[in-house]
Amino acid sequence: MKRIYLHKAKAQVARTNTIRDINKQIVLTYVRDRAPISRAEIARQTELQRSTVSAIVDNLQFDGLIEEIGTGDSTGGRKPTLLKIRTGIPVAVGVDITPRVTTIALADLAGQVLKKDVFPTSPDADYMSGQIVERVEKYALDNKKHHLEVGISVPGVADQATGRVRYVPYFGWSNWEIARQITEKTNLRVTIDNDANAIALAELWFGEEINRRDKNFITVLVAEGIGTGIIFDGQVYRGEKGAAGEFGHMIIGENAPVLCSCGSRNCWEAHSSEVALTARYRNRIENRQPVAGEDLNVEQIIDLANKGEKEAVEALKETAKYIGIGISNLIIGFSPQSVVVSGRIVKAWDLIKDEIEFLAERSVRQGLPQTIIRASTLNDTPTLKGSLSLVLAGKFASAT
Repeated sequence: MKRIYLHKAKAQVARTNTIRDINKQIVLTYVRDRAPISRAEIARQTELQRSTVSAIVDNLQFDGLIEEIGTGDSTGGRKPTLLKIRTGIPVAVGVDITPRVTTIALADLAGQVLKKDVFPTSPDADYMSGQIVERVEKYALDNKKHHLEVGISVPGVADQATGRVRYVPYFGWSNWEIARQITEKTNLRVTIDNDANAIALAELWFGEEINRRDKNFITVLVAEGIGTGIIFDGQVYRGEKGAAGEFGHMIIGENAPVLCSCGSRNCWEAHSSEVALTARYRNRIENRQPVAGEDLNVEQIIDLANKGEKEAVEALKETAKYIGIGISNLIIGFSPQSVVVSGRIVKAWDLIKDEIEFLAERSVRQGLPQTIIRASTLNDTPTLKGSLSLVLAGKFASAT
Protein backbone atom coordinates (compact mmCIF):
# COMPACT_ATOMS: atom_id res chain seq x y z
CA MET A 1 0.00 0.00 0.00
CA LYS A 2 1.31 3.40 -0.93
CA ARG A 3 2.01 5.87 1.84
CA ILE A 4 1.10 9.49 1.11
CA TYR A 5 4.09 11.61 2.11
CA LEU A 6 3.13 15.04 3.32
CA HIS A 7 5.58 16.85 1.06
CA LYS A 8 3.97 15.13 -1.94
CA ALA A 9 0.39 15.69 -0.88
CA LYS A 10 -0.66 18.01 -3.70
CA ALA A 11 -3.72 17.97 -5.91
CA GLN A 12 -3.27 15.50 -8.77
CA VAL A 13 -4.79 15.21 -12.24
CA ALA A 14 -6.90 12.07 -12.56
CA ARG A 15 -10.37 10.80 -13.28
CA THR A 16 -13.08 12.41 -11.15
CA ASN A 17 -13.66 9.43 -8.87
CA THR A 18 -9.92 8.80 -8.45
CA ILE A 19 -9.06 12.40 -7.61
CA ARG A 20 -11.92 12.50 -5.11
CA ASP A 21 -10.54 9.44 -3.31
CA ILE A 22 -7.00 10.79 -3.39
CA ASN A 23 -8.07 14.15 -2.01
CA LYS A 24 -10.04 12.45 0.75
CA GLN A 25 -7.01 10.43 1.75
CA ILE A 26 -4.77 13.50 1.63
CA VAL A 27 -7.07 15.39 3.99
CA LEU A 28 -7.43 12.41 6.32
CA THR A 29 -3.65 11.98 6.42
CA TYR A 30 -3.13 15.64 7.29
CA VAL A 31 -5.64 15.42 10.11
CA ARG A 32 -3.97 12.26 11.42
CA ASP A 33 -0.40 13.54 11.26
CA ARG A 34 -0.85 17.22 12.12
CA ALA A 35 -3.87 17.45 14.41
CA PRO A 36 -5.14 19.73 15.71
CA ILE A 37 -5.43 21.39 12.31
CA SER A 38 -8.00 23.62 10.63
CA ARG A 39 -9.66 23.40 7.23
CA ALA A 40 -7.85 26.54 6.13
CA GLU A 41 -4.46 25.14 7.13
CA ILE A 42 -5.13 21.90 5.25
CA ALA A 43 -6.09 23.91 2.16
CA ARG A 44 -2.91 26.01 2.37
CA GLN A 45 -0.59 23.05 2.84
CA THR A 46 -2.16 20.77 0.21
CA GLU A 47 -2.98 23.47 -2.36
CA LEU A 48 -6.52 22.11 -2.52
CA GLN A 49 -9.43 24.51 -2.87
CA ARG A 50 -10.94 25.59 0.45
CA SER A 51 -14.38 24.50 -0.79
CA THR A 52 -12.97 21.06 -1.69
CA VAL A 53 -11.42 20.64 1.76
CA SER A 54 -14.66 21.71 3.47
CA ALA A 55 -16.71 19.21 1.45
CA ILE A 56 -14.25 16.40 2.24
CA VAL A 57 -14.20 17.28 5.94
CA ASP A 58 -18.02 17.20 5.99
CA ASN A 59 -17.97 13.71 4.45
CA LEU A 60 -15.30 12.48 6.85
CA GLN A 61 -17.30 13.81 9.79
CA PHE A 62 -20.43 12.10 8.49
CA ASP A 63 -18.47 8.83 8.20
CA GLY A 64 -17.35 9.23 11.82
CA LEU A 65 -13.63 9.41 10.95
CA ILE A 66 -12.79 12.93 12.16
CA GLU A 67 -14.27 15.37 14.64
CA GLU A 68 -14.12 19.03 15.64
CA ILE A 69 -12.36 19.74 18.94
CA GLY A 70 -12.75 23.48 19.46
CA THR A 71 -11.18 26.61 18.02
CA GLY A 72 -7.64 27.81 17.46
CA ASP A 73 -6.05 31.26 17.59
CA SER A 74 -7.33 33.85 15.15
CA THR A 75 -5.03 35.31 12.50
CA GLY A 76 -7.29 38.28 11.86
CA GLY A 77 -10.68 36.76 11.11
CA ARG A 78 -12.87 34.20 12.82
CA LYS A 79 -11.17 31.67 15.03
CA PRO A 80 -10.53 28.48 13.02
CA THR A 81 -12.28 25.25 13.98
CA LEU A 82 -9.73 22.53 14.72
CA LEU A 83 -9.99 18.90 13.65
CA LYS A 84 -8.61 15.56 14.81
CA ILE A 85 -9.08 11.86 14.12
CA ARG A 86 -12.14 10.50 15.92
CA THR A 87 -11.25 7.78 18.40
CA GLY A 88 -13.37 5.17 20.11
CA ILE A 89 -15.24 4.18 16.94
CA PRO A 90 -14.35 0.67 15.67
CA VAL A 91 -13.04 0.51 12.11
CA ALA A 92 -10.56 -2.40 12.09
CA VAL A 93 -10.36 -6.01 13.19
CA GLY A 94 -6.80 -7.25 13.56
CA VAL A 95 -6.10 -11.00 13.50
CA ASP A 96 -2.60 -11.68 14.80
CA ILE A 97 -1.57 -15.32 14.40
CA THR A 98 1.67 -16.42 16.07
CA PRO A 99 2.93 -19.94 16.77
CA ARG A 100 1.97 -19.57 20.44
CA VAL A 101 -1.20 -17.49 20.59
CA THR A 102 -3.71 -15.84 18.30
CA THR A 103 -5.12 -12.40 19.12
CA ILE A 104 -8.22 -10.90 17.51
CA ALA A 105 -8.69 -7.22 18.30
CA LEU A 106 -11.19 -4.49 17.52
CA ALA A 107 -9.57 -1.06 17.06
CA ASP A 108 -10.37 2.53 16.14
CA LEU A 109 -8.80 4.72 13.47
CA ALA A 110 -5.91 5.66 15.75
CA GLY A 111 -5.08 1.98 16.32
CA GLN A 112 -6.33 1.97 19.90
CA VAL A 113 -7.56 -1.50 20.87
CA LEU A 114 -11.17 -1.39 22.05
CA LYS A 115 -11.64 -5.11 22.65
CA LYS A 116 -9.66 -8.28 22.09
CA ASP A 117 -9.75 -12.06 22.39
CA VAL A 118 -6.64 -14.17 22.94
CA PHE A 119 -6.49 -17.95 22.60
CA PRO A 120 -3.81 -20.61 22.00
CA THR A 121 -2.86 -21.25 18.38
CA SER A 122 -3.63 -24.80 17.34
CA PRO A 123 -1.60 -26.70 14.71
CA ASP A 124 -4.94 -27.74 13.19
CA ALA A 125 -5.66 -25.28 10.36
CA ASP A 126 -9.35 -26.21 10.08
CA TYR A 127 -9.87 -25.70 13.80
CA MET A 128 -8.14 -22.32 13.61
CA SER A 129 -10.30 -21.29 10.67
CA GLY A 130 -13.43 -22.02 12.68
CA GLN A 131 -12.20 -20.14 15.76
CA ILE A 132 -11.10 -17.08 13.80
CA VAL A 133 -14.20 -16.85 11.59
CA GLU A 134 -16.50 -17.25 14.59
CA ARG A 135 -14.83 -14.43 16.53
CA VAL A 136 -14.59 -12.05 13.58
CA GLU A 137 -18.26 -12.70 12.77
CA LYS A 138 -19.22 -11.78 16.34
CA TYR A 139 -17.33 -8.48 16.08
CA ALA A 140 -19.10 -7.80 12.76
CA LEU A 141 -22.55 -8.55 14.20
CA ASP A 142 -21.90 -6.45 17.31
CA ASN A 143 -20.79 -3.48 15.19
CA LYS A 144 -23.22 -3.53 12.25
CA LYS A 145 -23.47 0.25 12.09
CA HIS A 146 -19.71 0.61 11.61
CA HIS A 147 -17.78 -0.18 8.44
CA LEU A 148 -15.23 -2.75 9.60
CA GLU A 149 -12.33 -4.24 7.66
CA VAL A 150 -10.02 -7.08 8.65
CA GLY A 151 -6.22 -7.33 8.64
CA ILE A 152 -4.46 -10.66 9.21
CA SER A 153 -0.80 -11.16 10.14
CA VAL A 154 0.58 -14.70 9.67
CA PRO A 155 3.99 -16.24 10.45
CA GLY A 156 4.52 -17.47 6.90
CA VAL A 157 4.29 -16.62 3.21
CA ALA A 158 1.07 -14.81 2.30
CA ASP A 159 0.03 -13.62 -1.15
CA GLN A 160 -1.73 -10.33 -0.55
CA ALA A 161 -3.07 -10.20 -4.10
CA THR A 162 -5.02 -13.46 -3.74
CA GLY A 163 -5.53 -13.41 0.03
CA ARG A 164 -4.08 -16.91 0.31
CA VAL A 165 -1.59 -18.09 2.91
CA ARG A 166 0.83 -20.08 0.81
CA TYR A 167 2.86 -21.67 3.60
CA VAL A 168 3.29 -21.49 7.37
CA PRO A 169 6.47 -23.45 8.13
CA TYR A 170 5.92 -23.71 11.88
CA PHE A 171 2.75 -25.78 11.35
CA GLY A 172 3.26 -27.00 7.80
CA TRP A 173 0.08 -25.28 6.60
CA SER A 174 -0.23 -24.83 2.82
CA ASN A 175 -2.74 -22.84 0.76
CA TRP A 176 -4.76 -21.75 3.78
CA GLU A 177 -7.67 -19.60 2.59
CA ILE A 178 -8.67 -17.95 5.84
CA ALA A 179 -9.25 -14.57 4.14
CA ARG A 180 -11.79 -16.04 1.72
CA GLN A 181 -13.55 -17.88 4.55
CA ILE A 182 -13.93 -14.68 6.59
CA THR A 183 -15.26 -12.70 3.63
CA GLU A 184 -17.75 -15.42 2.69
CA LYS A 185 -19.10 -15.51 6.24
CA THR A 186 -19.06 -11.80 7.11
CA ASN A 187 -18.83 -9.94 3.79
CA LEU A 188 -15.96 -7.92 5.27
CA ARG A 189 -12.94 -6.90 3.24
CA VAL A 190 -9.81 -8.78 4.35
CA THR A 191 -6.14 -7.90 3.85
CA ILE A 192 -3.54 -10.53 4.74
CA ASP A 193 0.26 -10.41 4.92
CA ASN A 194 3.36 -11.99 6.37
CA ASP A 195 3.98 -10.92 9.98
CA ALA A 196 7.30 -9.22 9.19
CA ASN A 197 5.74 -7.19 6.36
CA ALA A 198 2.89 -6.21 8.66
CA ILE A 199 5.37 -5.08 11.32
CA ALA A 200 7.25 -3.01 8.73
CA LEU A 201 3.98 -1.28 7.90
CA ALA A 202 3.25 -0.80 11.60
CA GLU A 203 6.62 0.93 12.02
CA LEU A 204 5.48 3.47 9.43
CA TRP A 205 2.21 4.10 11.24
CA PHE A 206 2.84 3.49 14.93
CA GLY A 207 6.64 3.63 15.24
CA GLU A 208 8.96 6.54 15.85
CA GLU A 209 8.62 9.69 13.79
CA ILE A 210 11.99 8.95 12.18
CA ASN A 211 10.39 5.96 10.40
CA ARG A 212 8.25 8.40 8.44
CA ARG A 213 11.38 10.20 7.27
CA ASP A 214 13.33 7.05 6.44
CA LYS A 215 11.87 5.88 3.15
CA ASN A 216 14.18 2.85 3.00
CA PHE A 217 14.51 0.65 6.05
CA ILE A 218 14.31 -2.99 7.07
CA THR A 219 12.58 -4.48 10.09
CA VAL A 220 13.90 -7.63 11.73
CA LEU A 221 11.42 -9.58 13.85
CA VAL A 222 13.06 -11.91 16.36
CA ALA A 223 10.44 -14.44 17.47
CA GLU A 224 10.06 -18.21 17.13
CA GLY A 225 11.72 -17.59 13.79
CA ILE A 226 13.34 -14.60 12.10
CA GLY A 227 11.28 -12.38 9.83
CA THR A 228 12.32 -9.39 7.76
CA GLY A 229 10.12 -6.66 6.33
CA ILE A 230 11.52 -4.38 3.63
CA ILE A 231 10.40 -0.78 3.09
CA PHE A 232 11.44 0.77 -0.24
CA ASP A 233 10.40 4.37 -0.91
CA GLY A 234 7.90 4.23 1.91
CA GLN A 235 6.18 1.08 0.67
CA VAL A 236 6.37 -2.55 1.72
CA TYR A 237 8.26 -4.63 -0.82
CA ARG A 238 6.59 -8.04 -1.02
CA GLY A 239 8.15 -9.56 -4.12
CA GLU A 240 6.53 -12.11 -6.39
CA LYS A 241 3.48 -13.71 -4.73
CA GLY A 242 4.46 -12.20 -1.37
CA ALA A 243 7.60 -14.31 -0.97
CA ALA A 244 10.18 -11.52 -0.50
CA GLY A 245 12.12 -11.13 2.73
CA GLU A 246 12.66 -14.77 3.73
CA PHE A 247 16.17 -13.98 5.02
CA GLY A 248 15.70 -16.19 8.07
CA HIS A 249 16.98 -19.02 5.88
CA MET A 250 20.22 -17.41 4.72
CA ILE A 251 23.30 -19.29 5.92
CA ILE A 252 25.31 -17.41 8.54
CA GLY A 253 27.09 -20.20 10.46
CA GLU A 254 27.14 -23.85 11.42
CA ASN A 255 25.98 -26.05 14.29
CA ALA A 256 23.27 -23.83 15.66
CA PRO A 257 21.80 -24.86 19.04
CA VAL A 258 18.43 -25.69 17.39
CA LEU A 259 17.07 -26.72 14.03
CA CYS A 260 15.61 -24.10 11.73
CA SER A 261 12.00 -24.67 10.68
CA CYS A 262 13.46 -25.90 7.36
CA GLY A 263 15.55 -28.55 9.19
CA SER A 264 18.97 -26.89 8.89
CA ARG A 265 21.37 -25.81 11.63
CA ASN A 266 23.04 -23.23 9.40
CA CYS A 267 20.23 -20.70 8.91
CA TRP A 268 19.98 -17.28 10.52
CA GLU A 269 16.77 -18.41 12.23
CA ALA A 270 18.50 -21.40 13.85
CA HIS A 271 21.19 -19.13 15.32
CA SER A 272 19.19 -16.02 16.23
CA SER A 273 15.58 -16.86 17.12
CA GLU A 274 13.97 -16.91 20.55
CA VAL A 275 14.16 -20.71 20.36
CA ALA A 276 17.94 -20.46 19.86
CA LEU A 277 18.26 -18.07 22.80
CA THR A 278 16.32 -20.42 25.08
CA ALA A 279 18.42 -23.41 24.00
CA ARG A 280 21.66 -21.52 24.69
CA TYR A 281 20.52 -20.57 28.16
CA ARG A 282 19.43 -24.11 28.98
CA ASN A 283 22.79 -25.44 27.85
CA ARG A 284 24.55 -23.01 30.17
CA ILE A 285 22.52 -23.93 33.27
CA GLU A 286 22.38 -27.67 32.56
CA ASN A 287 25.10 -28.68 35.02
CA ARG A 288 24.17 -26.13 37.65
CA GLN A 289 20.42 -26.77 37.55
CA PRO A 290 19.68 -30.10 35.88
CA VAL A 291 15.92 -29.85 36.29
CA ALA A 292 15.51 -26.17 35.44
CA GLY A 293 14.29 -24.95 32.14
CA GLU A 294 11.25 -27.06 31.37
CA ASP A 295 8.99 -24.05 31.71
CA LEU A 296 11.59 -21.43 30.89
CA ASN A 297 10.53 -18.80 28.40
CA VAL A 298 12.18 -15.87 26.72
CA GLU A 299 10.55 -13.35 29.06
CA GLN A 300 12.17 -15.06 32.07
CA ILE A 301 15.60 -15.21 30.43
CA ILE A 302 15.46 -11.54 29.51
CA ASP A 303 14.36 -10.64 33.04
CA LEU A 304 17.25 -12.64 34.50
CA ALA A 305 19.69 -10.98 32.10
CA ASN A 306 18.47 -7.51 33.00
CA LYS A 307 19.04 -8.44 36.65
CA GLY A 308 22.62 -9.42 35.81
CA GLU A 309 22.56 -13.23 35.84
CA LYS A 310 25.74 -14.30 34.06
CA GLU A 311 24.35 -17.23 32.06
CA ALA A 312 21.37 -15.24 30.80
CA VAL A 313 23.59 -12.32 29.77
CA GLU A 314 25.98 -14.64 27.94
CA ALA A 315 23.15 -16.41 26.10
CA LEU A 316 21.67 -13.07 25.04
CA LYS A 317 24.98 -11.66 23.83
CA GLU A 318 25.79 -14.75 21.79
CA THR A 319 22.35 -14.60 20.20
CA ALA A 320 22.87 -10.88 19.54
CA LYS A 321 26.12 -11.69 17.75
CA TYR A 322 24.27 -13.82 15.22
CA ILE A 323 21.48 -11.26 14.89
CA GLY A 324 24.22 -8.77 14.08
CA ILE A 325 25.78 -11.04 11.46
CA GLY A 326 22.45 -11.37 9.69
CA ILE A 327 21.83 -7.63 9.84
CA SER A 328 25.34 -7.08 8.49
CA ASN A 329 24.40 -9.12 5.41
CA LEU A 330 21.21 -7.11 4.96
CA ILE A 331 23.16 -3.85 5.11
CA ILE A 332 25.65 -5.06 2.52
CA GLY A 333 22.86 -6.16 0.20
CA PHE A 334 20.40 -3.27 0.61
CA SER A 335 22.26 -0.30 2.15
CA PRO A 336 19.12 0.82 4.04
CA GLN A 337 18.90 4.04 6.00
CA SER A 338 18.06 2.07 9.12
CA VAL A 339 17.28 -1.37 10.53
CA VAL A 340 14.60 -1.70 13.21
CA VAL A 341 14.84 -4.75 15.49
CA SER A 342 11.50 -5.95 16.88
CA GLY A 343 10.33 -8.66 19.27
CA ARG A 344 10.60 -9.42 22.97
CA ILE A 345 14.39 -9.41 22.78
CA VAL A 346 14.44 -5.61 22.57
CA LYS A 347 13.52 -5.53 26.26
CA ALA A 348 17.21 -6.30 26.75
CA TRP A 349 18.34 -3.74 24.15
CA ASP A 350 20.91 -2.12 26.44
CA LEU A 351 22.62 -5.51 26.79
CA ILE A 352 22.65 -6.45 23.11
CA LYS A 353 22.80 -3.25 21.06
CA ASP A 354 26.60 -2.87 21.21
CA GLU A 355 27.11 -6.41 19.89
CA ILE A 356 24.67 -5.85 17.03
CA GLU A 357 25.97 -2.39 16.15
CA PHE A 358 29.62 -3.50 16.17
CA LEU A 359 28.97 -6.16 13.55
CA ALA A 360 26.73 -3.86 11.52
CA GLU A 361 29.35 -1.10 11.40
CA ARG A 362 31.81 -3.47 9.75
CA SER A 363 29.37 -3.83 6.85
CA VAL A 364 29.24 -0.17 5.85
CA ARG A 365 31.31 0.44 2.76
CA GLN A 366 33.73 3.33 2.78
CA GLY A 367 32.13 6.61 1.83
CA LEU A 368 28.56 5.47 2.47
CA PRO A 369 26.47 6.78 5.39
CA GLN A 370 26.15 4.54 8.42
CA THR A 371 22.99 2.48 8.72
CA ILE A 372 21.25 3.25 12.00
CA ILE A 373 20.27 0.23 14.12
CA ARG A 374 17.48 0.84 16.60
CA ALA A 375 14.97 -1.03 18.72
CA SER A 376 11.30 -0.97 17.82
CA THR A 377 8.97 1.06 20.01
CA LEU A 378 5.96 -1.17 19.27
CA ASN A 379 6.40 -2.81 22.69
CA ASP A 380 4.87 -6.26 23.27
CA THR A 381 2.41 -6.28 20.38
CA PRO A 382 4.29 -5.60 17.12
CA THR A 383 2.46 -8.26 15.11
CA LEU A 384 -0.95 -7.20 16.44
CA LYS A 385 -0.22 -3.61 15.48
CA GLY A 386 0.95 -4.98 12.15
CA SER A 387 -2.39 -6.68 11.51
CA LEU A 388 -4.24 -3.45 12.36
CA SER A 389 -1.90 -1.45 10.11
CA LEU A 390 -2.98 -3.55 7.15
CA VAL A 391 -6.42 -1.99 7.54
CA LEU A 392 -5.52 1.49 8.75
CA ALA A 393 -2.87 2.15 6.10
CA GLY A 394 -5.46 1.48 3.43
CA LYS A 395 -7.69 4.19 4.90
CA PHE A 396 -4.93 6.78 4.70
CA ALA A 397 -2.83 5.73 1.71
CA SER A 398 -3.54 6.41 -1.94
CA ALA A 399 -5.54 3.80 -3.81
CA THR A 400 -3.42 4.30 -6.91
